[in-house]
Amino acid sequence: MSEEHAYRVAAWWTSGRTGLAKSDSAPNAIHFTAPAEFGGMEGRWTPEELLLASVASCYTTTLRAIAGTAHFDFTDLQVEASGTVRKVDLGYSFAEIIVRPNLKIASATERDRALDLLRRAEKLCLVLRALGTNVKFEPQLEIVTTEATV
Repeated sequence: MSEEHAYRVAAWWTSGRTGLAKSDSAPNAIHFTAPAEFGGMEGRWTPEELLLASVASCYTTTLRAIAGTAHFDFTDLQVEASGTVRKVDLGYSFAEIIVRPNLKIASATERDRALDLLRRAEKLCLVLRALGTNVKFEPQLEIVTTEATV
């Protein structure tokens, strides 16, 4: 595998405060808009939401890769990323991003190992490392038990 990988996304304005973004690797363009608070349309992705989607999806794929290498099975994973934007001297900026992975595991005996993998994914997630924003990490574990039916 190569040591360097290049990615490209193009975005263009369509009308008003809306546009389209297209990736070389995806067949469909994403319609985006400014947030409604800034005159954007309802029902379309905003750049702020796309950034949070990048955080959540990067964390998800990073944890899956780490768990696969560690031969660690989990039942389910959901990652929520939320952020607060505040006005600063130069406009608006993310004041904080909170990442809340919820990992479901089959046994309480795997708890410590699962928490270790969650923390490793936080440190290795490329998008999180690229941000200059304060990131808060709030992992949650759920033990999923299956009851035998008679």
